[in-house]
Amino acid sequence: MKYPYNSNFKIYIEGLVEQKQSLGYPYVSSGRILRMFDEYCIKKIPSEHTLTSDIVMGWATLRENEHPNGLLRRVTPIRQLAKYMNSIGVDAYVLPSNIPKKQIRYVPHIFTSQELSEFFKAVDACQASPFSPGRHLVIPVFFRLLYCCGLRSSEARMLQVSDVDFKSGSVFIRESKGHKDRIIYLSDDILHLCKVYDERIQFHYPNRIAFFPNQKGNFYDRSLVNYWFHLFWDNLAVANTYTGNPPRVHDFRHTFAVNRLNLWVKEEKEINAYLPYLSMYLGHENQADTDYYLHLVPEFFPVFREKSSRVSENLLPEVDYE
Repeated sequence: MKYPYNSNFKIYIEGLVEQKQSLGYPYVSSGRILRMFDEYCIKKIPSEHTLTSDIVMGWATLRENEHPNGLLRRVTPIRQLAKYMNSIGVDAYVLPSNIPKKQIRYVPHIFTSQELSEFFKAVDACQASPFSPGRHLVIPVFFRLLYCCGLRSSEARMLQVSDVDFKSGSVFIRESKGHKDRIIYLSDDILHLCKVYDERIQFHYPNRIAFFPNQKGNFYDRSLVNYWFHLFWDNLAVANTYTGNPPRVHDFRHTFAVNRLNLWVKEEKEINAYLPYLSMYLGHENQADTDYYLHLVPEFFPVFREKSSRVSENLLPEVDYE
């Protein structure tokens, strides 16, 4: 998606985005942040043509109720913009790498069996919408793919019809995090669910490209997925009794990973041997990202705590939460 830019930094922003995309990076999220920065410049310094430290530091100020990780995501494209401008001979202030400080590891909410049961019961009762005739078909399957397959919401949103092979039961995940493709395989029950869904949604969108089409037959926006989640979750009785951090859509993926590890422990599997498979399935760039889930299992699943002595110590690195 191309965003319109109108500030005095328009040509540099467009040049950066074009450069990133020419190298194979989608650069969609960063492009959206640059659009926000573009609007910020129009509002705050409409006549300024130089990317000064005052402009950059003003943008890099932590906002009210903003998480430090959100600030990190917001300033990174601006730092890249300044570096790009310098590379073509235009003076620009580059935000120091220590601003903001390193990313804080978010402790995810691991859904309990009761929470999952109540949530999926709620989405199954989703009513047809006159504005989006396929929404009531999309939502129950969409969220089950997130939980049952550990997909990122962006991976499920951007699935194409051609990505799902019902004969082999495989799903092709394209251009995921790290810009890498991968293939996952569906369990028999999820495969059957997807087949039934596909047959029903074709009635409304016979020539669709998106596996989960919006009212126009295109791909859904990320903000709408978050809206769906809160539409159903916030009205549940369990939504007022959870502990820890507030649940998010991405926590279905975390719950999938933790539940899978917990199941392997119950089945007496050798975690050392199985963990790399989970890492590949989740599409992690390195196994350290998967190792992190080992720290969550003892906190939420006692069975792992009872048997964790069987897991080699080298798979349980220290976690720095500071």
